[in-house]
Amino acid sequence: MNAPRVEPQTASATAGRPPWPRPRSAYVHIPFCAHKCGYCDFASLAGADHLSERYLDALEREMRMTLIEPRPVDTIFIGGGTPSLLGARALGRLTAMVRHWLPLEAGGEWTIEANPGTLDVEKADVMAEAGVNRVSLGAQSFQPRLLAALERNHAPEEVGKAVEIVRSRFPFWSLDLIFGVPGSTLDDWKADLEATLDLAPSHLSCYGLVYEKGTNLWKQRERGEVDPVEEETERLMYEHVMDRLESFGLMLYEISNYARPGHESRHNLVYWANDAYFGLGLGAAQYFEGVRTVNTREMSAYLKRIEAGESATGPNERLGPEERAHETAMLMLRRTIIGIDRDDFRTRTGFDLDALIGPVITRFVRERLLEDDGRRIRLTREGRFLADRVLCEVV
Repeated sequence: MNAPRVEPQTASATAGRPPWPRPRSAYVHIPFCAHKCGYCDFASLAGADHLSERYLDALEREMRMTLIEPRPVDTIFIGGGTPSLLGARALGRLTAMVRHWLPLEAGGEWTIEANPGTLDVEKADVMAEAGVNRVSLGAQSFQPRLLAALERNHAPEEVGKAVEIVRSRFPFWSLDLIFGVPGSTLDDWKADLEATLDLAPSHLSCYGLVYEKGTNLWKQRERGEVDPVEEETERLMYEHVMDRLESFGLMLYEISNYARPGHESRHNLVYWANDAYFGLGLGAAQYFEGVRTVNTREMSAYLKRIEAGESATGPNERLGPEERAHETAMLMLRRTIIGIDRDDFRTRTGFDLDALIGPVITRFVRERLLEDDGRRIRLTREGRFLADRVLCEVV
Protein backbone atom coordinates (compact mmCIF):
# COMPACT_ATOMS: atom_id res chain seq x y z
CA MET A 1 0.00 0.00 0.00
CA ASN A 2 1.36 3.44 -0.90
CA ALA A 3 2.06 5.80 2.00
CA PRO A 4 0.05 9.05 2.06
CA ARG A 5 1.86 12.10 0.74
CA VAL A 6 3.36 14.29 3.45
CA GLU A 7 3.94 17.99 2.93
CA PRO A 8 7.11 19.63 4.28
CA GLN A 9 6.60 20.90 7.80
CA THR A 10 8.86 23.93 7.52
CA ALA A 11 9.12 27.03 5.35
CA SER A 12 12.92 26.83 5.32
CA ALA A 13 14.45 28.00 2.06
CA THR A 14 16.61 24.88 2.05
CA ALA A 15 13.69 22.44 2.18
CA GLY A 16 14.36 19.50 -0.12
CA ARG A 17 17.84 20.70 -0.99
CA PRO A 18 21.25 19.27 -0.02
CA PRO A 19 23.04 20.91 2.91
CA TRP A 20 25.93 22.06 0.67
CA PRO A 21 25.57 24.29 -2.43
CA ARG A 22 28.10 21.92 -4.06
CA PRO A 23 29.47 18.53 -2.98
CA ARG A 24 32.17 18.62 -0.32
CA SER A 25 33.26 15.02 -0.90
CA ALA A 26 34.52 13.07 -3.90
CA TYR A 27 34.85 9.42 -4.88
CA VAL A 28 37.40 8.44 -7.56
CA HIS A 29 37.30 4.93 -9.02
CA ILE A 30 40.29 2.85 -10.13
CA PRO A 31 38.92 -0.35 -11.72
CA PHE A 32 42.05 -2.48 -12.15
CA CYS A 33 42.48 -5.75 -10.26
CA ALA A 34 45.02 -8.56 -10.34
CA HIS A 35 42.10 -10.97 -10.03
CA LYS A 36 38.31 -10.58 -9.90
CA CYS A 37 37.15 -11.93 -6.54
CA GLY A 38 34.22 -14.33 -6.65
CA TYR A 39 31.91 -12.17 -4.51
CA CYS A 40 32.74 -8.80 -6.12
CA ASP A 41 30.02 -6.86 -7.94
CA PHE A 42 31.98 -3.62 -8.31
CA ALA A 43 33.06 -2.13 -11.64
CA SER A 44 36.46 -3.84 -11.79
CA LEU A 45 38.54 -5.66 -14.38
CA ALA A 46 41.35 -8.20 -14.18
CA GLY A 47 44.03 -8.38 -16.86
CA ALA A 48 43.42 -4.84 -18.10
CA ASP A 49 46.57 -3.22 -16.69
CA HIS A 50 47.66 -2.24 -20.22
CA LEU A 51 44.81 0.30 -20.21
CA SER A 52 45.95 2.09 -17.06
CA GLU A 53 47.65 5.08 -18.76
CA ARG A 54 44.76 5.55 -21.17
CA TYR A 55 42.34 5.30 -18.26
CA LEU A 56 44.21 7.94 -16.25
CA ASP A 57 44.15 10.20 -19.32
CA ALA A 58 40.37 9.77 -19.51
CA LEU A 59 39.93 10.22 -15.77
CA GLU A 60 41.81 13.53 -15.87
CA ARG A 61 39.71 14.67 -18.82
CA GLU A 62 36.52 13.71 -16.96
CA MET A 63 37.68 15.79 -13.98
CA ARG A 64 38.19 18.76 -16.27
CA MET A 65 34.77 18.36 -17.92
CA THR A 66 32.84 17.65 -14.72
CA LEU A 67 34.51 19.96 -12.24
CA ILE A 68 35.36 22.81 -14.66
CA GLU A 69 37.71 24.24 -12.03
CA PRO A 70 39.38 22.91 -8.86
CA ARG A 71 36.74 22.08 -6.23
CA PRO A 72 37.92 22.09 -2.61
CA VAL A 73 36.54 19.11 -0.67
CA ASP A 74 36.59 17.81 2.89
CA THR A 75 36.90 14.10 2.05
CA ILE A 76 38.30 12.08 -0.86
CA PHE A 77 37.99 8.33 -1.32
CA ILE A 78 39.91 6.50 -4.04
CA GLY A 79 38.42 3.04 -4.35
CA GLY A 80 38.27 0.15 -6.75
CA GLY A 81 39.11 -2.27 -7.99
CA THR A 82 42.55 -2.15 -6.48
CA PRO A 83 44.12 1.33 -6.56
CA SER A 84 47.32 -0.10 -5.05
CA LEU A 85 47.74 -2.30 -8.14
CA LEU A 86 48.92 0.79 -10.01
CA GLY A 87 52.69 1.24 -10.12
CA ALA A 88 54.37 3.97 -8.09
CA ARG A 89 54.67 6.29 -11.09
CA ALA A 90 51.00 5.87 -12.03
CA LEU A 91 49.99 6.39 -8.40
CA GLY A 92 52.00 9.59 -8.38
CA ARG A 93 50.19 10.80 -11.47
CA LEU A 94 46.80 9.86 -10.00
CA THR A 95 47.41 11.64 -6.70
CA ALA A 96 48.75 14.73 -8.50
CA MET A 97 45.61 15.11 -10.62
CA VAL A 98 43.40 14.55 -7.56
CA ARG A 99 45.34 17.21 -5.63
CA HIS A 100 44.86 19.66 -8.49
CA TRP A 101 41.16 19.13 -9.22
CA LEU A 102 40.03 18.21 -5.70
CA PRO A 103 42.23 20.18 -3.28
CA LEU A 104 41.74 18.88 0.25
CA GLU A 105 40.70 21.40 2.87
CA ALA A 106 42.85 21.70 5.99
CA GLY A 107 42.03 18.85 8.34
CA GLY A 108 40.38 16.87 5.54
CA GLU A 109 40.37 13.09 5.08
CA TRP A 110 41.89 11.38 2.03
CA THR A 111 41.48 7.61 1.82
CA ILE A 112 42.92 5.10 -0.64
CA GLU A 113 41.94 1.44 -0.74
CA ALA A 114 44.77 -1.10 -0.91
CA ASN A 115 45.08 -4.85 -0.97
CA PRO A 116 47.74 -6.84 0.87
CA GLY A 117 50.22 -8.13 -1.67
CA THR A 118 49.94 -5.09 -3.96
CA LEU A 119 51.11 -2.43 -1.51
CA ASP A 120 54.82 -1.81 -1.05
CA VAL A 121 57.00 0.83 0.60
CA GLU A 122 57.54 2.82 -2.60
CA LYS A 123 53.81 3.09 -3.32
CA ALA A 124 53.01 3.95 0.29
CA ASP A 125 55.60 6.72 0.25
CA VAL A 126 54.11 8.18 -2.93
CA MET A 127 50.65 8.19 -1.33
CA ALA A 128 51.82 9.71 1.95
CA GLU A 129 53.88 12.43 0.25
CA ALA A 130 50.82 13.39 -1.82
CA GLY A 131 48.73 13.98 1.30
CA VAL A 132 46.82 10.71 1.64
CA ASN A 133 46.17 10.27 5.36
CA ARG A 134 43.98 7.16 5.52
CA VAL A 135 44.37 3.67 4.01
CA SER A 136 41.70 0.98 3.90
CA LEU A 137 43.18 -2.53 3.65
CA GLY A 138 41.11 -5.44 2.35
CA ALA A 139 42.07 -8.38 4.57
CA GLN A 140 38.72 -10.29 4.46
CA SER A 141 40.12 -13.34 6.30
CA PHE A 142 43.32 -14.76 7.78
CA GLN A 143 42.59 -18.36 6.80
CA PRO A 144 43.81 -19.74 3.46
CA ARG A 145 40.76 -21.92 2.78
CA LEU A 146 38.37 -19.00 3.36
CA LEU A 147 40.47 -16.67 1.22
CA ALA A 148 40.30 -19.35 -1.47
CA ALA A 149 36.52 -19.56 -1.13
CA LEU A 150 36.37 -15.79 -1.70
CA GLU A 151 38.93 -16.06 -4.55
CA ARG A 152 41.25 -13.62 -2.81
CA ASN A 153 44.81 -13.85 -4.12
CA HIS A 154 46.81 -12.66 -1.10
CA ALA A 155 48.30 -14.79 1.67
CA PRO A 156 47.31 -14.24 5.34
CA GLU A 157 50.83 -13.18 6.33
CA GLU A 158 50.76 -10.37 3.76
CA VAL A 159 48.13 -8.55 5.82
CA GLY A 160 50.54 -8.02 8.72
CA LYS A 161 53.28 -6.87 6.36
CA ALA A 162 50.93 -4.34 4.76
CA VAL A 163 49.82 -3.07 8.18
CA GLU A 164 53.45 -2.43 9.15
CA ILE A 165 53.94 -0.38 5.99
CA VAL A 166 50.75 1.61 6.61
CA ARG A 167 51.04 2.08 10.37
CA SER A 168 54.27 4.11 10.17
CA ARG A 169 53.09 6.40 7.35
CA PHE A 170 49.39 7.14 7.80
CA PRO A 171 47.62 8.47 10.90
CA PHE A 172 44.41 6.62 10.04
CA TRP A 173 43.94 3.14 8.63
CA SER A 174 41.30 0.45 8.53
CA LEU A 175 40.90 -3.28 7.85
CA ASP A 176 38.01 -5.03 6.09
CA LEU A 177 36.76 -8.48 7.11
CA ILE A 178 33.96 -10.70 5.75
CA PHE A 179 31.94 -13.15 7.82
CA GLY A 180 29.55 -15.84 6.61
CA VAL A 181 32.03 -17.20 4.05
CA PRO A 182 30.94 -20.62 2.67
CA GLY A 183 32.43 -23.39 4.79
CA SER A 184 33.18 -21.12 7.75
CA THR A 185 32.18 -21.71 11.35
CA LEU A 186 31.73 -19.46 14.36
CA ASP A 187 35.15 -20.59 15.60
CA ASP A 188 36.67 -19.58 12.25
CA TRP A 189 35.18 -16.12 12.65
CA LYS A 190 36.42 -15.79 16.22
CA ALA A 191 39.92 -16.74 15.04
CA ASP A 192 39.80 -14.13 12.26
CA LEU A 193 38.77 -11.45 14.75
CA GLU A 194 41.57 -12.30 17.16
CA ALA A 195 44.14 -12.25 14.35
CA THR A 196 42.81 -8.84 13.36
CA LEU A 197 42.87 -7.43 16.89
CA ASP A 198 46.48 -8.55 17.26
CA LEU A 199 47.24 -5.86 14.65
CA ALA A 200 45.52 -3.20 16.82
CA PRO A 201 43.38 -1.45 14.18
CA SER A 202 41.59 1.76 15.08
CA HIS A 203 38.88 1.11 12.47
CA LEU A 204 37.38 -2.17 11.32
CA SER A 205 34.69 -2.95 8.73
CA CYS A 206 32.98 -6.33 9.17
CA TYR A 207 30.62 -7.25 6.36
CA GLY A 208 28.27 -10.21 6.17
CA LEU A 209 28.84 -11.96 2.83
CA VAL A 210 26.26 -11.04 0.18
CA TYR A 211 25.71 -13.25 -2.86
CA GLU A 212 25.40 -10.54 -5.48
CA LYS A 213 23.51 -11.72 -8.55
CA GLY A 214 25.81 -12.48 -11.48
CA THR A 215 29.01 -12.93 -9.45
CA ASN A 216 30.98 -16.18 -9.54
CA LEU A 217 30.01 -16.95 -5.95
CA TRP A 218 26.31 -16.42 -6.72
CA LYS A 219 26.59 -18.78 -9.71
CA GLN A 220 28.31 -21.39 -7.53
CA ARG A 221 25.50 -21.19 -5.00
CA GLU A 222 22.88 -21.50 -7.75
CA ARG A 223 24.63 -24.64 -9.02
CA GLY A 224 24.77 -26.08 -5.51
CA GLU A 225 28.58 -25.95 -5.42
CA VAL A 226 28.74 -23.95 -2.19
CA ASP A 227 26.64 -24.07 0.95
CA PRO A 228 25.81 -20.71 2.52
CA VAL A 229 26.33 -20.39 6.24
CA GLU A 230 23.08 -20.90 8.15
CA GLU A 231 21.24 -17.77 9.25
CA GLU A 232 21.52 -18.60 12.95
CA THR A 233 25.29 -19.03 12.62
CA GLU A 234 25.55 -15.68 10.82
CA ARG A 235 23.57 -14.08 13.60
CA LEU A 236 25.98 -15.52 16.18
CA MET A 237 28.91 -14.20 14.12
CA TYR A 238 27.44 -10.69 14.06
CA GLU A 239 26.61 -10.87 17.75
CA HIS A 240 30.15 -11.96 18.58
CA VAL A 241 31.79 -9.19 16.58
CA MET A 242 29.66 -6.51 18.27
CA ASP A 243 30.54 -7.79 21.74
CA ARG A 244 34.20 -8.54 21.09
CA LEU A 245 35.02 -5.25 19.40
CA GLU A 246 33.22 -3.20 22.03
CA SER A 247 35.36 -4.85 24.69
CA PHE A 248 38.39 -3.89 22.60
CA GLY A 249 37.32 -0.24 22.39
CA LEU A 250 36.04 -0.32 18.81
CA MET A 251 32.50 1.04 18.86
CA LEU A 252 29.82 0.16 16.32
CA TYR A 253 28.95 3.47 14.63
CA GLU A 254 27.32 2.03 11.49
CA ILE A 255 25.76 -1.37 10.88
CA SER A 256 29.05 -2.83 9.59
CA ASN A 257 31.67 -0.38 10.86
CA TYR A 258 33.55 -0.05 14.16
CA ALA A 259 36.05 2.58 15.25
CA ARG A 260 37.79 4.18 18.17
CA PRO A 261 36.45 7.71 18.80
CA GLY A 262 37.85 10.08 16.18
CA HIS A 263 38.73 7.29 13.72
CA GLU A 264 35.36 6.93 11.99
CA SER A 265 35.36 7.12 8.18
CA ARG A 266 34.30 10.71 7.58
CA HIS A 267 33.80 10.02 3.88
CA ASN A 268 31.36 7.17 4.48
CA LEU A 269 29.47 9.33 6.97
CA VAL A 270 28.73 11.61 4.02
CA TYR A 271 26.91 8.74 2.29
CA TRP A 272 24.99 7.81 5.45
CA ALA A 273 23.81 11.39 5.90
CA ASN A 274 22.71 11.44 2.23
CA ASP A 275 24.90 14.47 1.57
CA ALA A 276 26.12 15.43 -1.90
CA TYR A 277 29.32 14.05 -3.46
CA PHE A 278 31.21 13.98 -6.74
CA GLY A 279 31.81 10.65 -8.47
CA LEU A 280 34.55 10.20 -11.08
CA GLY A 281 35.71 7.17 -13.04
CA LEU A 282 34.29 3.93 -14.37
CA GLY A 283 30.96 3.05 -12.72
CA ALA A 284 31.27 5.92 -10.23
CA ALA A 285 28.09 7.39 -8.73
CA GLN A 286 27.51 11.08 -8.12
CA TYR A 287 24.78 12.75 -6.03
CA PHE A 288 24.09 16.46 -6.33
CA GLU A 289 20.93 18.54 -5.75
CA GLY A 290 18.73 15.47 -5.53
CA VAL A 291 20.01 13.99 -8.80
CA ARG A 292 21.90 10.70 -8.76
CA THR A 293 23.96 9.74 -11.81
CA VAL A 294 26.13 6.68 -12.43
CA ASN A 295 28.88 6.36 -15.01
CA THR A 296 28.86 3.46 -17.42
CA ARG A 297 30.46 0.26 -16.07
CA GLU A 298 31.84 -0.78 -19.49
CA MET A 299 35.47 0.25 -19.92
CA SER A 300 35.42 0.60 -23.71
CA ALA A 301 32.32 2.82 -23.55
CA TYR A 302 33.78 4.95 -20.76
CA LEU A 303 37.03 5.54 -22.64
CA LYS A 304 35.39 6.28 -25.99
CA ARG A 305 32.84 8.68 -24.59
CA ILE A 306 35.28 10.64 -22.44
CA GLU A 307 37.85 10.77 -25.26
CA ALA A 308 35.11 12.17 -27.53
CA GLY A 309 34.41 14.89 -24.98
CA GLU A 310 31.08 13.34 -23.96
CA SER A 311 29.69 12.52 -20.54
CA ALA A 312 30.10 8.93 -19.36
CA THR A 313 26.94 8.97 -17.27
CA GLY A 314 23.93 6.78 -17.89
CA PRO A 315 20.29 7.51 -17.01
CA ASN A 316 19.90 9.78 -14.01
CA GLU A 317 17.47 9.60 -11.13
CA ARG A 318 15.96 12.80 -9.77
CA LEU A 319 14.44 12.43 -6.33
CA GLY A 320 11.57 14.63 -5.24
CA PRO A 321 11.74 16.22 -1.77
CA GLU A 322 9.61 13.52 -0.13
CA GLU A 323 11.52 10.67 -1.80
CA ARG A 324 14.80 12.19 -0.72
CA ALA A 325 13.51 12.57 2.83
CA HIS A 326 12.58 8.87 3.00
CA GLU A 327 15.95 7.88 1.58
CA THR A 328 17.76 10.16 4.02
CA ALA A 329 15.90 8.58 6.95
CA MET A 330 16.85 5.11 5.76
CA LEU A 331 20.53 6.00 5.38
CA MET A 332 20.70 7.85 8.69
CA LEU A 333 19.30 4.83 10.54
CA ARG A 334 22.38 2.87 9.46
CA ARG A 335 24.32 5.07 11.87
CA THR A 336 23.84 2.94 14.95
CA ILE A 337 25.04 5.47 17.53
CA ILE A 338 23.74 8.72 16.04
CA GLY A 339 20.58 7.42 14.38
CA ILE A 340 18.22 10.17 13.24
CA ASP A 341 18.21 13.42 15.16
CA ARG A 342 14.80 15.02 14.57
CA ASP A 343 16.06 18.62 14.41
CA ASP A 344 18.92 17.70 12.08
CA PHE A 345 16.55 15.74 9.86
CA ARG A 346 14.16 18.70 9.57
CA THR A 347 17.04 21.03 8.70
CA ARG A 348 18.37 18.68 6.04
CA THR A 349 15.12 17.65 4.38
CA GLY A 350 12.44 20.20 5.31
CA PHE A 351 10.25 17.38 6.67
CA ASP A 352 9.15 16.56 10.17
CA LEU A 353 10.29 12.99 10.85
CA ASP A 354 7.14 11.98 12.74
CA ALA A 355 4.85 13.41 10.08
CA LEU A 356 6.81 11.45 7.48
CA ILE A 357 7.16 8.03 9.11
CA GLY A 358 5.47 8.31 12.50
CA PRO A 359 3.46 5.04 12.25
CA VAL A 360 6.61 3.13 11.22
CA ILE A 361 8.52 4.51 14.20
CA THR A 362 5.69 3.62 16.60
CA ARG A 363 5.42 0.06 15.30
CA PHE A 364 9.14 -0.69 15.45
CA VAL A 365 9.49 0.91 18.88
CA ARG A 366 6.69 -1.39 20.02
CA GLU A 367 8.54 -4.36 18.48
CA ARG A 368 11.74 -3.17 20.21
CA LEU A 369 13.63 -2.79 16.95
CA LEU A 370 13.88 1.00 17.37
CA GLU A 371 14.46 3.14 20.43
CA ASP A 372 13.10 6.68 20.69
CA ASP A 373 14.22 9.13 23.37
CA GLY A 374 12.16 12.01 22.00
CA ARG A 375 15.11 13.69 20.33
CA ARG A 376 16.37 10.88 18.11
CA ILE A 377 15.52 7.37 17.00
CA ARG A 378 18.00 4.58 16.39
CA LEU A 379 18.20 0.84 15.98
CA THR A 380 18.17 -1.27 19.12
CA ARG A 381 20.58 -4.17 19.42
CA GLU A 382 17.86 -6.53 18.16
CA GLY A 383 17.06 -4.04 15.41
CA ARG A 384 20.59 -4.36 14.06
CA PHE A 385 19.95 -8.02 13.27
CA LEU A 386 16.74 -7.11 11.40
CA ALA A 387 18.00 -3.84 9.95
CA ASP A 388 17.03 -4.69 6.36
CA ARG A 389 13.41 -5.10 7.39
CA VAL A 390 13.35 -1.78 9.26
CA LEU A 391 15.18 0.16 6.54
CA CYS A 392 12.88 -1.17 3.80
CA GLU A 393 9.84 0.04 5.75
CA VAL A 394 11.41 3.47 6.26
CA VAL A 395 12.26 4.03 2.62
